[in-house]
Amino acid sequence: MSTVRERRELGRAARATRPRSGLADFTPAAGRKDPVEVLLAQELDREMALTPLRHRRMAASAFAFYRGSAAIMAADLGTVPTTGLVTWLCGDAHVANFGLFAAPDRSIVFDVNDFDETSPGPFEWDVMRLAASLVLACWENGASDFKARQIVAASVRGYREQMAIHAQQDNLDNWYARIDVGALSKWAQAEGKSARSTMRQAVAKAETRDAWSALDKMTVLRGGRRQLIDQPPLILPLALEGGVAHAVTEILASYQETLPPDRVRLLERYHLVDIGHKVVGVGSVGLLAVVVLLQGRDANDLLVLQAKQAVSSALEPYSGASVYSEHGQRVVVGQQLMQAASDPLLGWVTSPAGRSFYLRQLRDKKYSPDIARMKPKVLGDYALLCGRALARAHARAGDPIAIAGYLGNSSKFDEAMVGFGFSYARQVRADFADFTRAIADGRIRVGSAEQDRALSLQVDESGKIVVNSGTV
Repeated sequence: MSTVRERRELGRAARATRPRSGLADFTPAAGRKDPVEVLLAQELDREMALTPLRHRRMAASAFAFYRGSAAIMAADLGTVPTTGLVTWLCGDAHVANFGLFAAPDRSIVFDVNDFDETSPGPFEWDVMRLAASLVLACWENGASDFKARQIVAASVRGYREQMAIHAQQDNLDNWYARIDVGALSKWAQAEGKSARSTMRQAVAKAETRDAWSALDKMTVLRGGRRQLIDQPPLILPLALEGGVAHAVTEILASYQETLPPDRVRLLERYHLVDIGHKVVGVGSVGLLAVVVLLQGRDANDLLVLQAKQAVSSALEPYSGASVYSEHGQRVVVGQQLMQAASDPLLGWVTSPAGRSFYLRQLRDKKYSPDIARMKPKVLGDYALLCGRALARAHARAGDPIAIAGYLGNSSKFDEAMVGFGFSYARQVRADFADFTRAIADGRIRVGSAEQDRALSLQVDESGKIVVNSGTV
């Protein structure tokens, strides 16, 4: 096993192959792929009836487009030299993929909260994705470029300083480290009044977002029984008999084989009362997301699980194929490695029809603020926190000593990431313009709300759950 000194020197040696200053600029590779074609290729393993809705959501702004185009950035990063310092990556570490949620002990923690694209890879890829997202968020919020530079620099400084802390900690201290309300309060106290106010409001909001806050919006009470609302495309309720229901029941049963015995015992105390399909997010639209409503001792003891389809990570063509044959398992492993406190009901399954899913609670005090409405000062405080959370996740899943050795104590890495963030954000703007032109000329379909309302779920001849567009 390498010594601490050797690991630190390994990080410093990486500066020779990938100088920190060399990270500062993005130049498109010769023969760069058409971004529209990259998106269309990625959608081949999605439900085509849902992709027009995905396109409409992405067309809202350059930032929304960025949220849905992780595959484009992965293709770009795959063409440039790396540090070679590998950790598990979120794979889509934009600023909207951080937030608060409940740990298994019911306390509130702050962390990365999306792992559909998780994969091992060079640590800087996640930092680059975060930096560019902050520039785009600042442009959407109307912040000046001067303020945007400060915000990106604060986030990367938070990453670098937090990594230095983890490089000094014992392995168990790193493993148990988490950003709870106590840590949030300590950091907010140091940052000032605005940060303290932001922290208190966010924690209070998260406390209200328990299972019932979701149930009140998603369900109605009919004949003494809770049922999912019929509100396509947001929620498509499904019959409790027939092919889809049978497929979901099989998925639930097989998923429990990936859980510890105590979690299985807990789930055995619930029974199925309703199922449906829920469209979520921006980049995830087009992947199946089946919602399962379970009841325990009475009508007030309810649990909502979500079975979300998992496909190959956008990073895999450039970081290497997953060692896990089931993509649901890849997502679960990445999440458990990077998060200090993951959902206790997190598990995976491959359906009888061969599709991979991961399952989790739909909402457990989960809250992410609306980035587009954040004032620059609040966004700066939040960006710093995101940088710290990302460093903690990378330190848990990678080698904090080597990464800290590369980062060093100066602001060179911070300044490089500011430069990259602006450089790549300008590329995103150009790609977004191509995307909107493709909508105008018909290469990209956006559909309509009327077509969305005609969506339905069925089981095809191969046994797969599929979304049909119906007629209007």
